[in-house]
Amino acid sequence: MAWMDIMSQKQFENFTASSLYCDKCKAAMPVRERLLLVLPDKEIFDYLCTGCAASVGQREVTAGDKIMAQAAHGRRDPALSLLP
Repeated sequence: MAWMDIMSQKQFENFTASSLYCDKCKAAMPVRERLLLVLPDKEIFDYLCTGCAASVGQREVTAGDKIMAQAAHGRRDPALSLLP
């Protein structure tokens, strides 16, 4: 697999939705993401319709995905800076 193919696949591994279909509004609507649950190995986010506040989907971020995303953006978790 070529380097460019790998990079194009990686850009779609972690993404957030900006709009999703809402059954109540009967249309694709802008959404906002709300942190729903924090677990030791993952975080679960809920997508809420900005028109009617209905839940229209969820997204899970594993601890590994979060670390990889922070590394890709050049950010470190402040809690990790306390480690030797």
